[in-house]
Amino acid sequence: MTLHLWVQIVGKVRMAASAPRNHWWHVPLYVDVRGLSTRRLHAANGVTFEIVFDFVEHRLLVETNAGARSSFELHDGLSVAAFDRQLHELLGELAIDVEIRESPFGLPVTTAFPDDREHACYDPDAVERFWRILDWTDGVLEEFSGWYCGKTSPVHLFWHSLDLALTRFGGKPPPVLPDADPVTREAYSHELISFGFWAGDENVREPSYYSYTAPEPAGLRETALQPAAARWIEAGAGSLAILPYEDVRAAPDPRPTLLSFLESSYLAGAHAAHWDADDLTSSWCPTPRIS
Repeated sequence: MTLHLWVQIVGKVRMAASAPRNHWWHVPLYVDVRGLSTRRLHAANGVTFEIVFDFVEHRLLVETNAGARSSFELHDGLSVAAFDRQLHELLGELAIDVEIRESPFGLPVTTAFPDDREHACYDPDAVERFWRILDWTDGVLEEFSGWYCGKTSPVHLFWHSLDLALTRFGGKPPPVLPDADPVTREAYSHELISFGFWAGDENVREPSYYSYTAPEPAGLRETALQPAAARWIEAGAGSLAILPYEDVRAAPDPRPTLLSFLESSYLAGAHAAHWDADDLTSSWCPTPRIS
């Protein structure tokens, strides 16, 4: 939870220092060669900068196009309040600070970041292992992304639920969602099938790969998934395809195991939603499709 809250703070800085994009694509972070990155951000004074969670040396790093470079240590005992203060102080010293809404988003924690001294737990070994899973998964999702020639999101980490995600869009607008909040309406403005990895929650008590189709078409859950360990579960008002991370990690060849799950869950959603899966298949990428 501590790391999740730190990531939300940095994610909000990214949102404040980026031009808005469709589906909130100006909000997520990206897997980096040493951790997680905002990629290039734009300060009001014209300076461009980047914030990186370095999970090799366990530091929070800020660099600018003017050659400035500052950082501070990520360690056990560093509270959310202290992280928030140090980040804004560092950005202020570089004249690139931005205002953010200093409160968690979509979490059971409601304490404002500057007041949160409760969450101060950091396990470097666990964090590095989590990042290395993201690093490997990012590569597989990038490969899978190339099999599709329709509109596709980047592979990115949403700090709402701390999941690494890739989304394919079918092109048709869904039925109107009158009760949806503005975040949801923009995120789900068109039919989509999403895939990703997250470390689990109170309902799914293990790290897992997932896929869902929105809006959920009739008959989705009746479609078989691959590999055999994959299954459908109830998730809120819809269905979620799940493959536990441990089944991928322990497989003789993890990469095709994960690709088979991604492809089977995509075809389940595409066929149930009546997408033209053949037309949306890339003719350029040489990677064979998993059947």
